[in-house]
Amino acid sequence: MDYTFAHYQESAAYLRARLGEFVPKTLMILGSGLGYLGDVVESPIAVPYEDIPHFRPSTAPGHRGRLVFGALRGKPVAVMQGRMHHYEGYSFEETAYAVRVARLLGAENLVVTNAAGSVNTAWQAGDLMLITDQIKIFMDSPLRGPNLEQFGPRFPDSSHLYTPRLQALARRKAKELGVSLREGVYMYFPGPQYETPAEVRLARTLGADAVGMSTAPEVTVAGHAGMNVLGLTLLSNMAAGILDQPLSEAEVLEAAQRAKGPFSELVLACLEEM
Repeated sequence: MDYTFAHYQESAAYLRARLGEFVPKTLMILGSGLGYLGDVVESPIAVPYEDIPHFRPSTAPGHRGRLVFGALRGKPVAVMQGRMHHYEGYSFEETAYAVRVARLLGAENLVVTNAAGSVNTAWQAGDLMLITDQIKIFMDSPLRGPNLEQFGPRFPDSSHLYTPRLQALARRKAKELGVSLREGVYMYFPGPQYETPAEVRLARTLGADAVGMSTAPEVTVAGHAGMNVLGLTLLSNMAAGILDQPLSEAEVLEAAQRAKGPFSELVLACLEEM
């Protein structure tokens, strides 16, 4: 559907009534393996998606489907435990709906994480990657339709969707923590099927280092709204055709569980200085 500014205002008003004077400065959209951070938020206010006007439920495995407001490492946050995906049947505008609502609540930053397949054959499953840019060439844009000037311009610049200052922060924190951090380009595929070996070769030819089914719509909307964005990826598996084995959801979830410690420490260390 085409949301109007009034839709976003209604969602924000509902949440503001629940939050009182609390203002989340950072929205965190946590992919596979890191949703548990919502469970360690201090003084939490948890709101199921289905309670929020115009929100859509999250149906992906392992996604709890709620917003948790409170403090992490002393910073006021809104944590999305579960995201919406295009493959669930949602429009790109619906997948990124929460970003604009958080912006109306006062969020200035977006921290987004995901699990993705590694296209770069020099890397391996279990590596962490700092997202420096993204490729999304499939279908339409979450900004399609009437422009909501209250958020941003009709033709927003996309030169730095992932904020250089936050990239530098992630590099520094990874070094301090002794966490190996790759850097590369994330390419969006709509899913829910995993990419074919030919599609993976295409992604590599286009300059991608990882492929996944989320993140790009939310980051596009955050950039339009003038938010600072930090993106981090767990390379949960080698993409199709690199290894002679099929891909599976179980493999992704197992890798996410193994990397939970260093991945979450890096995210939280960055959050402390945002």
